[in-house]
Amino acid sequence: MLVADTVTSLGCVPVELDAWGVDAAFSCSQKGLACPPGLSPVSFSQRALDVLHNRKTKVQSWYLDLSLITQYWGQDRSYHHTGPISMIYAIHEGLRVVLEEGLEARFERHRRNHRALRAGLEALGMRYVAPAAHQLPELNAVYLPAGLEDLPVRKRLLEDYGIEIGGGLGELKGKIWRIGLMGCNSRADVVYSLLGALERVLVQFGVVVAPGAATAAAQQAYAAGN
Repeated sequence: MLVADTVTSLGCVPVELDAWGVDAAFSCSQKGLACPPGLSPVSFSQRALDVLHNRKTKVQSWYLDLSLITQYWGQDRSYHHTGPISMIYAIHEGLRVVLEEGLEARFERHRRNHRALRAGLEALGMRYVAPAAHQLPELNAVYLPAGLEDLPVRKRLLEDYGIEIGGGLGELKGKIWRIGLMGCNSRADVVYSLLGALERVLVQFGVVVAPGAATAAAQQAYAAGN
């Protein structure tokens, strides 16, 4: 059984579940689909459903009992939760916006803004955690400049510029930043705003960077289109 975490991917990059042989996938409403948080879209292959319905023991609780949830659509509808109607309307509108833009255009927008952001971050001396072939355009994970503390920089970005970036988790806590560039937030003005603010904050914390280098690198990436 192949299970795919598409929480950050859905709506930003191609997700070809059938072509890739994915048996189960889960995502969320608030990232690539740019909706309010509250829903978790899921998908199951026939093989996964067969395993589910042929299990030897009953699910022990009502929590995420998929044997009941899979019957909710047009069948017995025997379930204890009230459907989140407002969220259904929200994700319907979010999907309408996605299709209105067009999938390929949306994917290319994320790639284009990622390339510009990457050029700017690298101009600031930052190194990506993942190799280029494995980077997600919507989630940019970079190592902190040497000798820099994580929290003070992120706090300054938030307080002075209203920009919030994520810190590392687990073993990478305090070592990396996670910069989201997804959904309606994947825009050139967001790229430029972040790079300009981050450059100024880094200088305040003693990091030596060439003035304007980050935004200039991003501009070159946009102009090159690659």
